[in-house]
Amino acid sequence: MEVRRDRYLDSLVDRMHNGMIKVITGIRRCGKTYLLFELFGGHLRGELGVDDDHIIEIALDEEANRALRDPGALDAYLRSRIADKASRYYVMLDEVQYAISDNELRRDEPPRLYGVLNGLLRMRNVDVYVTGSNSKLLSTDVMTQFRGRGDEVRVRPLSFSEFMQGFKGDRYQGWAEYVVFGGMPLLLGMRTDEQKSRYLERLFSETYLKDVVARNKVAKTQELEDLVNVLASSIGSLTNPPKIEATFKSVLGSKITASTISAYIGYLEESFLIEEARRYDVKGRKYIGSPKKYYFEDVGLRNARLGFRQVEQTHIMENIVYNELRSRGFSVDVGSVEKAAREGGKVVRKRLEVDFVANLGSRRYYIQSALHLPDEEKERQEKAPLREVPDSFSKIVLVRDVVKPTYDDEGILTMSVLDFLLDEKSLPR
Repeated sequence: MEVRRDRYLDSLVDRMHNGMIKVITGIRRCGKTYLLFELFGGHLRGELGVDDDHIIEIALDEEANRALRDPGALDAYLRSRIADKASRYYVMLDEVQYAISDNELRRDEPPRLYGVLNGLLRMRNVDVYVTGSNSKLLSTDVMTQFRGRGDEVRVRPLSFSEFMQGFKGDRYQGWAEYVVFGGMPLLLGMRTDEQKSRYLERLFSETYLKDVVARNKVAKTQELEDLVNVLASSIGSLTNPPKIEATFKSVLGSKITASTISAYIGYLEESFLIEEARRYDVKGRKYIGSPKKYYFEDVGLRNARLGFRQVEQTHIMENIVYNELRSRGFSVDVGSVEKAAREGGKVVRKRLEVDFVANLGSRRYYIQSALHLPDEEKERQEKAPLREVPDSFSKIVLVRDVVKPTYDDEGILTMSVLDFLLDEKSLPR
C-alpha cells in the first residue's frame, strides 16, 4: 500500500535545484529509500516528465552496488552517466555511509565521499540527493564538510496521520494499535501481533544496537543494553547520567561511570534512536542544565525493547506528541516556571513543569499532555503551569478524552490529542 508522505516530499520538492546537497537522514527502516526512489522519483517522472536516463539511482547498501562503495569508482560511474552537459540530471544515492570506510572515520580529514559529492555540486546541471542513517556521518557534516552547501531533511517513522492512511479501522482502533506498535512502515503489511512484535524486537537488537556497537567499538555491550532499558522505562521523566549511574550501582551492581553513560547516550542519539529535550526557564528565558528528558524515535521500538510490558499510555502519549511536534519542524523543550506559594506562614518557591515549549519561527506553543481530565482537581493541576507562563503565546492541554476544542476563561485551549495528530492545521495561529 502507498502512504503519502507529503510533508517530506514537499520538503524535497521545495529544495530542488537550490545548489545544495539534499541530505535525507533518519533511523533505518523509517522510509527514506521509499521517499527518495518511489515518491520523489515518481514526482520527477510523473509530474515533471524527467526521462529515466536523467535519474541516477544507486542503493549503496545493495550487494550489486558493492563496487560503487569505493568513492573513486562511484565518481567515475556517475560522471560516465552524466553525458549530456546541457540537460539536468538527478543523482540519488541511498545509504551513503556504506561509501565511508572505518579507516576514514578514524582519521581527522574528511572522507573521500564528501569530495565526490562536492564535485557533483560544481556541475551546474546536477541536482544531488543522498540518504544516510547516522547523524554523525551526515547531519553534523551538513554545515562543515559541505561548507554550507548541505540541506538536511529529517525523516521519521510514520506519524499517526500517516499511519491511519494504511490502517483499516477508525481513529480509536488506530490509536490502540499505534500506542503499542508505533509507526515503522513495514508494520502496515503485517497481520498478526506476533509478527509485529518479533519484527520490532529483531529490528532493535539485530539492526540498531548492532550498528551502534560496531560503529562506536562499544566494549561494554551489556551496559549499553541496560542503558537502553533504563531510558525506555523513564520516558517523560527527568534524568541525567549521574542519576543513571546511581541506578546502575544500586540496582545492577555496575561500575559504569557517568561519562561512559553520557557517551552511550550520544551514540543512541547519533543513530536516531532517541532525542533529548532540554529544560527551559520560561520566565528567565534561559536554558537550565541537567537533568533532561529523553524520548524514543518510535514508541513501538521503545515498547519492543521492554517486551511490551510497560505500555503506559500517559508516557506513550507524551512521547507521541513530542515526535509529532518534531516532525512538524518545531524545536521542543521542557518548560519550567517558578511559582511562589505560602506554606506554614512562609513563602516558598516551587518549580512547575510545562511538558512542551514548541517553537517554530515566530510561533510558540505551551503544551500539556494529559491522558484524562476526570475531575476539576486534575484539570487544575494540568493547567497550573500554563497559568504561570507570563506571555501571551497559545497554551494548550491535549487529552485522550473525546472533547470538542474548548477555551476556558483564561484562554487555555483543551483539545483531543487525536484531533491534534490528524490535522496539521489544528494548532491555533
